[in-house]
Amino acid sequence: MPIGVAIAGLGTIGIKVAEALHAGIKGLELTAVSSGRRDKAEARLAEAGIHAPVLNNAELAAAAEIIVECAPSAAFTDIARPALEAGRTLLTVSGAALLDAPEMVEIAEQNGGKIILATGALLGLDAVRAAAEGDIHEVRMVTRKPPRSLDGAPYLTEHNIDVMALTEPKMVFEGTAREAARGFPANLNVGAALSLAGTGPDATRIEIWVDPGLDRNTHTIHVDADTVRFSMTIENVPSEENPGTGRVTPLSVIAALRGIAAPLRVGT
Repeated sequence: MPIGVAIAGLGTIGIKVAEALHAGIKGLELTAVSSGRRDKAEARLAEAGIHAPVLNNAELAAAAEIIVECAPSAAFTDIARPALEAGRTLLTVSGAALLDAPEMVEIAEQNGGKIILATGALLGLDAVRAAAEGDIHEVRMVTRKPPRSLDGAPYLTEHNIDVMALTEPKMVFEGTAREAARGFPANLNVGAALSLAGTGPDATRIEIWVDPGLDRNTHTIHVDADTVRFSMTIENVPSEENPGTGRVTPLSVIAALRGIAAPLRVGT
């Protein structure tokens, strides 16, 4: 029998995941979705030729064994808590929201649930996790994004930084991954994921640059450990619908889903 999958949120990420499940992922079946806008979700499903009930967030746990969380960060706990209390698997890219709700890990442990934080728009998490089995001296990430990808972030609003007015590259933030996740909740899930894979959110350093000359969201990781030293850079094409989300992010979620049901999974 296929494993039931429900999707919370049908935005840039969620609709792509729904389309992939509709097209067919062996061993998995789309059983339900949820959305803050039921009418909009029903219209998107109809346009894609997908037939699935639109439920509220709390109802998803009864409809599927795997809950894919693709909603805005403010809705994270409303989706995660009932799913984990029911012992379900929560697949998410919301690393920033997870840092703000660490009790979700304890809820999962108490109820036999599981949280899978997908790689999203980052790279190298396997290498970071392997290095963390030894002694990591430093983890640092430098993020460079075009202005439209960061416009409206709470940190920028709080500090009166108008990124759309910039004409040359400017570093707008330097601090810990925890601070970056709070200041840029829709943009720094990658930093949160990196910190959870390695030295933790308070020991991982983040730089954020706004660069008007870029058309891609760029992340460079630097890791120095007792067993390895490496640097890696990824350049993500922004989604047209949501410039803060790279086009590769929904593909990462789809790949994670395939790995759950596949007889062969590559990577740690």
